[in-house]
Amino acid sequence: MNTPQSPETLHTRCCVVGGGPAGMMLGFLLARQGIDVVVLEKHADFLRDFRGDTIHPSTLEIMDELGLLQEFLARPHEETQNVSLVVGGEILKIGDFSHLPTRCKFIAFMPQWDFLDFMAEHARAYPNFHLQLLAEATDLIEEQGKVAGVRVMTPDGPFDVWADLVVAADGRHSVMREKAGLEVLDIGAPMDVLWMKVPKLPGDPAQLLGRIEAGQMLVLIDRGDYWQCAYLIPKGTVEQLRQEGLPAFRAKLAGMAPFLGSRVEELQSWDDIKLLAVAVDRLKQWFKPGLLCIGDAAHAMSPAGGVGINLAIQDAVASANILGPLLKHGPIGSESLALVQKRREWPTRMTQRLQVLLHNRLIEPVLNSKGRVSAPLFIRLLAHWPLFRRLPARLIGIGFRPEHVR
Repeated sequence: MNTPQSPETLHTRCCVVGGGPAGMMLGFLLARQGIDVVVLEKHADFLRDFRGDTIHPSTLEIMDELGLLQEFLARPHEETQNVSLVVGGEILKIGDFSHLPTRCKFIAFMPQWDFLDFMAEHARAYPNFHLQLLAEATDLIEEQGKVAGVRVMTPDGPFDVWADLVVAADGRHSVMREKAGLEVLDIGAPMDVLWMKVPKLPGDPAQLLGRIEAGQMLVLIDRGDYWQCAYLIPKGTVEQLRQEGLPAFRAKLAGMAPFLGSRVEELQSWDDIKLLAVAVDRLKQWFKPGLLCIGDAAHAMSPAGGVGINLAIQDAVASANILGPLLKHGPIGSESLALVQKRREWPTRMTQRLQVLLHNRLIEPVLNSKGRVSAPLFIRLLAHWPLFRRLPARLIGIGFRPEHVR
């Protein structure tokens, strides 16, 4: 691992806070341009369950542009060309990626820690890339109205990183954006998600992403030897579910996906089930002098469509394209940071509008329903007219204004 040398004060062109998809991709791209960059990650590694694991065609296109695609796809992963829903026992295909104008016409499912390890491995090939693990950014350093660095806490004590630019890529609960006092527009979401693992056996059905019954939604992601399960609940009702008891919850899962059978008994306690409190928000302004927010730090996305990781990576590519050439020469002005927001705000807004539409037209009505559920008209149109399936595939797989590596 490349690590900065001084335990007390570091100086760099760019300090990236957060070693998630946006942070690691930006660190790699800047180092590739010959820019000295420090990436701070507060954990000891990337190994954390139930993070965004969908690698969309837009991201695979970027990997191809970087010359890394073949090596990347050599790592264990699953692929799907279709998105399907099971509504009241009826299988409905709603998305077809096989017609996308991209090299990879599928979504790849790979644990996020494998993706991050892959990016870190290749970034370390550049001597100007420095990944500091167990380094938690706790505050901003400001001088004369400008962010000039970050204060960092490690097991060995604190140190400061001084930088021409600080990029906050520390997620939806970003400490950096809070310390900067940037205004957050809270759009809201009607649901939370419970994540869990259930063993997968030979003979299980092929990849079926969504299952819908009255008052319930379940998403199953094929992870090879287990199913990664996402059970959607109305916002703020997790305590009510826990009071009903774990056996009742296991029965709900088995009812939604009968083929799981007794495997739901693998969920021994509520500790095996993780809560994701869904948020949809975005910053009114993504920057202040010396600081830029990208990824979930700039715009928290719903898990609907699994687009969050890919939108974050698009932010990183745009940031590297716009700011990289300027960073080679020292500090950059707020007008340059504004160009990143101008480039990425429209696709963010449009994606969030689609997510809110999906919340309002599908997810919330299903979670509030008591009787038999039938698929909405737009779902049935997608299922019965194959040509229509190309639109959601393009919106999910490529998105609005895809970025390309310069």
